[in-house]
Amino acid sequence: MKITLLLHNAYAIGGTIRTTFNLAAALADRHEVEIVSMMRHREVPRFTVDPRVRLVPLVDTRVGSEDMADPRFGEPARDFPLTEKRHHQYNRLIDVRAAEFLRTTDADVLIGTRPGINVYLARFGPRRALRIAQEHLRHDAHGKQLRAELARYYRTLDALVTTTEADAAVYRRRMPLPGVRVLAVPNIVPAPAGPPSPGTAKVISAAGRLVRGKRFDLLIEAFSAVTVKHPDWRLRIHGGGAERERLQGLIDGLGLSGRAELTGPRSPIEAEFVKASIVASASDAESFGMTLVEAMRCGVPVVSTDCPLGPAEIIEDGVDGLLVPAGDGRALAAGLLDLIEDPERRRTMAEAAVASARRYDPEPIAERYDLLFRELRSTRTSRAWRRTAGRTRARARALARGLARRALRR
Repeated sequence: MKITLLLHNAYAIGGTIRTTFNLAAALADRHEVEIVSMMRHREVPRFTVDPRVRLVPLVDTRVGSEDMADPRFGEPARDFPLTEKRHHQYNRLIDVRAAEFLRTTDADVLIGTRPGINVYLARFGPRRALRIAQEHLRHDAHGKQLRAELARYYRTLDALVTTTEADAAVYRRRMPLPGVRVLAVPNIVPAPAGPPSPGTAKVISAAGRLVRGKRFDLLIEAFSAVTVKHPDWRLRIHGGGAERERLQGLIDGLGLSGRAELTGPRSPIEAEFVKASIVASASDAESFGMTLVEAMRCGVPVVSTDCPLGPAEIIEDGVDGLLVPAGDGRALAAGLLDLIEDPERRRTMAEAAVASARRYDPEPIAERYDLLFRELRSTRTSRAWRRTAGRTRARARALARGLARRALRR
């Protein structure tokens, strides 16, 4: 089969890009695979693309490109949802190129990787192909207006894939999609090439975008409490983002200069994690938690907030890591101190983390996608009936509500 994965920008850095490249490489063992990038802002991708995977950019956003001279480049997007947070990065030219590609593709399976692209897929993707929406953000991370628009378009697709069982359950409960298979398939996280962390460095690592939801401020405050007892330990936070200046001010204000460091983005992150003995996450919410699995792959136990939705499905508390209440800096500091002060427990957890993280090997997850493709093909007729019945019921309910309102006005 020919499988096409649709990405926002394959040339940037981000968890969705990394996991899409991983999935493409795993599927390339069995199928012809291509990645279509809505835009391209640099010559080569920051992540390595498997040589068997074809990369197709649709619009070149580099300064001086022919695409930037096209009048449609300066027009706002009409097909990409206005309520999608990336709307400002889209334009009419991307709309047109995406529609042209989807209308003429010969792919057997089309997989979108963000809400706005999934809308493109629903509107313009050929019905003969399997059309699958991936959701790398939690249902509740979308605004009410966007959720309403997504429900309208997602009903026409074949499947909706989330990264956690908890999020799949939320979609089934709050966005009924008759005839659409809603399921969870975790991200692929390959084993790193080198040896695991020896676990002897007095270093706590963390990684992610420097944004408020990641709560690096809470982590820095918790680390400040750690240094009272263990001033020889260091905190290294890898990533870039809008919160960098505020976080640096917090580090300086707490007197942590030289102990806590904002290193900027690092890729591959595994090269940094193997230099650490603990990895920490203080997020308020995680749709999956890639850095948690990447740390475990490196033989590093994780101390993470038990936030919705990913960490509790990744970490077995007290076995391969620790879960602490979200938003609780004291509990986070206590978890860090627990592992700092018990090297033997840290070592045992590290071994368990490596074993547990094998769940995210490429082969079994690629097999789950193959099973999904076969299931979707074999159930096309029955799902079409369920979709039709669902539309009929929805129209009947709308008619009944309209009649009830008219009766009340009389």
